[in-house]
Amino acid sequence: MIKNILVVDDSQVDRSRLERLLSSVGYQVAAADNGQAALDAVKKSKPDLILMDVNMPVMDGFAATRALRGDAATKDIPVVMVTAKDQKADKAWGQMLGAKGYVTKPFTDEDVLSVVRSL
Repeated sequence: MIKNILVVDDSQVDRSRLERLLSSVGYQVAAADNGQAALDAVKKSKPDLILMDVNMPVMDGFAATRALRGDAATKDIPVVMVTAKDQKADKAWGQMLGAKGYVTKPFTDEDVLSVVRSL
């Protein structure tokens, strides 16, 4: 059961919107502003789900997802990509890296909640 969600996005606006949305329906939410910060946050408190942007400084979402999948301690945490990258190749790459879902920006609240609830 998903209770704790890590939101990873370099956009303060998108990060805050996701935090407010998820908190309003009862999830505990933590946030990180790039892929490296996400890896550090996951080590401190293992979330039940990660919502991961792709285009971020320091480490992008694809690289962070690959790192999570390559670590025995984090390989089973589901990752959902939440990104403006909406090309078929991007979605396919996300799936190859093990993403459990893919939400494209701009998104509606229901886009996000339906993916989260499906996991």
